[in-house]
Amino acid sequence: MAVDASAASRRRSVWGWGYEDQQLSARDAQEAAAGVRAHLGFGADDVEEPVEASGLELPAPRLRAPASLAGICSDETADRAAHAYGKAYRDIVRAFRGRYDHVPDLVAFPRDEHDVAAVIEWCGERGAAVIPYGGGTSVVGGVEAAVGSGYTGAVTLDLSALDRVLEVDRRSRAARIQGGATGPALEGQLRDHGVTLRHFPQSFELATLGGWIATRAGGHFATLYTHIDDLVESVRAITPTGEWESRRLPGSGAGPSPDRMLLGSEGILGVITEAWVRVQDRPVFRSSASVGYGDFLAAAEAVRALSQSGLHPSNCRLLDPKEVELTSASEQSEALLIVGFESADHPVSHWMDRALELAGDHGGTVRSRADKGEGSSGGNGAGADPVGAWRQAFLRAPYIRDLFIRMGILSDTFETAITWDRFPEFHSSVMEAANDAARRVCGAGARVSCRFTHVYPDGPAPYFTIVAPARRGSEVEQWDEIKSAASDAVIAAGGTITHHHAVGRDHRPWYDRQRPDRFAAALRGAKSAVDPNGIMNPGVLIEP
Repeated sequence: MAVDASAASRRRSVWGWGYEDQQLSARDAQEAAAGVRAHLGFGADDVEEPVEASGLELPAPRLRAPASLAGICSDETADRAAHAYGKAYRDIVRAFRGRYDHVPDLVAFPRDEHDVAAVIEWCGERGAAVIPYGGGTSVVGGVEAAVGSGYTGAVTLDLSALDRVLEVDRRSRAARIQGGATGPALEGQLRDHGVTLRHFPQSFELATLGGWIATRAGGHFATLYTHIDDLVESVRAITPTGEWESRRLPGSGAGPSPDRMLLGSEGILGVITEAWVRVQDRPVFRSSASVGYGDFLAAAEAVRALSQSGLHPSNCRLLDPKEVELTSASEQSEALLIVGFESADHPVSHWMDRALELAGDHGGTVRSRADKGEGSSGGNGAGADPVGAWRQAFLRAPYIRDLFIRMGILSDTFETAITWDRFPEFHSSVMEAANDAARRVCGAGARVSCRFTHVYPDGPAPYFTIVAPARRGSEVEQWDEIKSAASDAVIAAGGTITHHHAVGRDHRPWYDRQRPDRFAAALRGAKSAVDPNGIMNPGVLIEP
């Protein structure tokens, strides 16, 4: 059986980020690798090529779709392989080497809610697991078909055909959007109405609205509206026992929120098919600046002051010196604060003026500034633009990681959140644990850097990057050892195992230690009410 999915005009890369036509050729990769080696000081001289998808041999499907579903289901090798993993480092490495530990038996491409319900019903009858799949960008094992032996098979439910903006309420500034709509697709449709969701996670290019809601994704805003939670008005889902739809309201105090239960549910309760989300007018006034610091902790104090000032910058990212060096965000060897404001209604330059005063109070030096939409056409900072350099590095990062894998370089991240009073000690202990593990496993060339992705009045969300020489063929085991040590350190120091990457299967051991036992029991009860046979994404969040 083969399916021509609606989003298949360009073929997604089976192993890497993005699309096949975006992957570097062998020649281009070899040329780019020379620059990477010069920058990092390590990396193999030769660039490996991935195992060809056409040569993959996967286990035979254990399931065959009934005639009523045959037109929307595929058991083709390419479809099964493309849906076997998310985009974590360990996922990409395994796919790159043609190692498929778990693959779905079928991939279903529903055209509407009726198809979604039909697939779930059939899987319930057959005792097969259902894995909801949006953009496949999970970095925590959230879409891998590692469902255990208690199922007759696994069916991945690809929502890519449910990709439309169904309705726009301009007066209330809200939109009803299908769960399979990617960032570019929904923004393109909202643009016709002069509004935007303004939710731009790094996975924006491929990830979907339903996936953002299911994983409580963090997006564009570094303060105030940090998660998709803040933008959700109501949610609709299809569960094994029927529909789940909350009333559309600006707010409600009527008991525990049905929306909040679906937010972060990671597919264990049902499939999110659409949601009403809060949109806004497109910003026309913008101001951005970068500020350099000789000391990372002094810069962190400046960020704390900003987060507690009530200014609510849309962008407030802090990079430590190693992160600055890694991303080439500045020619200076320093910590770098990137701050920005935006508005559709009024100029924001005076907000930036006050933000830079606060930054200067903590020893910062302004490196660049740009104000737009206020009679100013460009920046007034000297030299290169650190903000633009960081933004480009941020957007290129997933593609660079693909090149790193081909060069024998380990590169991955972990992120968390902690309160300001504990941050200095937390940062020190986690950096020490991650550095020790990376150097023990990978050698002296390993480096660990830190940045803030989001900040709150009561604490930051530190995001750590590890880049190190890898042993080809042992990358997964190397990363698992480093990740385990780092995760242990995060939990021991009082942080969360994830701020915005979700739990999935990879974070389960530490999530189990973080959450209260009574809450876990309550979550199991909720799951049993809507998914009595435990078929929805088993192994994620709780055991069925």
